[in-house]
Amino acid sequence: MIADEFKEEIEEALVLLQKQGKLSAGDLPEVEVEVPEIPEHGDYSTNIALRLSKLTEQSPQETAHLIAGALKHPVQVAQPGFLNMSVSLDRLAVEMAEILKQKERYGKGSESKKIVVEYSSPNIAKRFGIGHLRSTIIGQAIYNLFSFQGNRTIGDNHLGDWGTQFGALIYQIERVLEGKSDSERKHFLLNLSVEEMERLYTEFHLQAENNEKLRDDARAAFKRLEDGDTSTREIWEASRRISLKEFDEIYSLLGVRIDHALGEAFFEKDLTGIIEEVQKKGIAKESQGALIVEFEDMPPAMLRKSDGASTYFTRDLATARYRLKKWEPDFVVIETGAEQSLHFRQVFRTVELLGWAKEEGFFHVGHGLYRTKEGKFSTRRGKTVQLKEVLEDAIERAEEIIEGSATGGLDEYEKKEVARMVGIGGVKYNDLVQHPRKDIVFEWDRILNLRGNSAAYIQYTHARCQSILGKARTPRSSSYKDISPAETSLLRILQGFPLQARLASQRFSPNLMCSYAFSLAQAYNHFYQQHRVLEAESKEAKDFRLCLTAATAQILKTSLSLLGIEAPERM
Repeated sequence: MIADEFKEEIEEALVLLQKQGKLSAGDLPEVEVEVPEIPEHGDYSTNIALRLSKLTEQSPQETAHLIAGALKHPVQVAQPGFLNMSVSLDRLAVEMAEILKQKERYGKGSESKKIVVEYSSPNIAKRFGIGHLRSTIIGQAIYNLFSFQGNRTIGDNHLGDWGTQFGALIYQIERVLEGKSDSERKHFLLNLSVEEMERLYTEFHLQAENNEKLRDDARAAFKRLEDGDTSTREIWEASRRISLKEFDEIYSLLGVRIDHALGEAFFEKDLTGIIEEVQKKGIAKESQGALIVEFEDMPPAMLRKSDGASTYFTRDLATARYRLKKWEPDFVVIETGAEQSLHFRQVFRTVELLGWAKEEGFFHVGHGLYRTKEGKFSTRRGKTVQLKEVLEDAIERAEEIIEGSATGGLDEYEKKEVARMVGIGGVKYNDLVQHPRKDIVFEWDRILNLRGNSAAYIQYTHARCQSILGKARTPRSSSYKDISPAETSLLRILQGFPLQARLASQRFSPNLMCSYAFSLAQAYNHFYQQHRVLEAESKEAKDFRLCLTAATAQILKTSLSLLGIEAPERM
């Protein structure tokens, strides 16, 4: 990987400069290599000179020239002290050959860490709304990116199947079942639907807005659940079973697979031990009948409620301990809504206070919300858009577009498969192209954008490449030298894939992969508009352009795969 070679050469130069006394002794900062936003600044850039200027007691510009003079290969020094490196055309051609040789393995890393990624984590007894999409697909993309870097990645779907909210549902269902016989009760629970549970949940909160007694009744119902009441458990188990069946249908439609599904209820048996350990280590204190953990720089977290019921905080501590013991990960990544940032800061800090692991070994990737033009979606008020409906509608819209265009000889089955790939891919990409923390306003006319920066544009470019390749044999190599600016630009973007994939994983930012794939698709289409491929002016030009086309197809497919999006062979 060229970026790694650039980094290693700089690191060797820094060690040499220290030995020569041109850098003062001390720990050297890590060299960070990035891709410049402006192509004229080269293929790779580092700001190491700005960070080292204190050790040289010189300006960043002077420090950059000092480092440049110790390098084997030429670099450009740019204000205020950047080192920029451009890859030679010969090396770009070598990298293209590597793409053709390694195929989907090109750019894979060798990090070999063990990483737990928590994502999706929907609440049972509620339909899978559009709001659950973000954690599911952002988390899956982060999982894919870490795995691609050579890590052993473990996905955990931390289902919301416990907590006070189930008290509200149980209370409503108990009211419905009041006075019914055992057989009637069994029939009701057997035929209970997620839609009905959500209706009851919404109904409760509308009634409880100004009714404190109802809220107390719900808390009491959850306490009975925690205490193991048989009747209450039966209601809870029915709601969980029905919900998981719907979740599996959504995951299948999205093409999402998660290694484990360990809900909050799984850790119920560990909660007493967790509370006892926190108390034993002197971290907890009583406050108005409740048990809390205090922090110097944050509000307190509640470990146990005044009525003895457990909390989300306690259950997440139990989850953290289980993961640390079960998998011994190098670090844990939790992908949930950004509004939970404080909660996870409290959890991670407490994990360190308990001596289980360092706080730095936990990361919370917080995503923004899907919003309507009127504000936030709310299940409590019944204002949700169901994800299954969104996905099915996206597929139908893609079908209409395919039917109204030249389909390249696709049969009916192929049309439906392409519509599924384009529809689902469009919904995913529309989300993933945004920075995770950014809120997304939900609008039907934007959810499936088949032009511009969209999955469909990238998918179509991949299909265009495959169509060209299907009409000719792809050569293994090419010695073509008369390379145009459009071809050079495409080569430069292609060889930047490994670094872009690594940066996307390091920064928990699938949107970087989206931006890269879109730039590559744009560069190929620009090249295609300027140059003939199959009818090129010479055999050398044709061979070279077929290699470019094959390399582009491969990297587009790999990029989309990392985002959890399929790449149709034909469109």
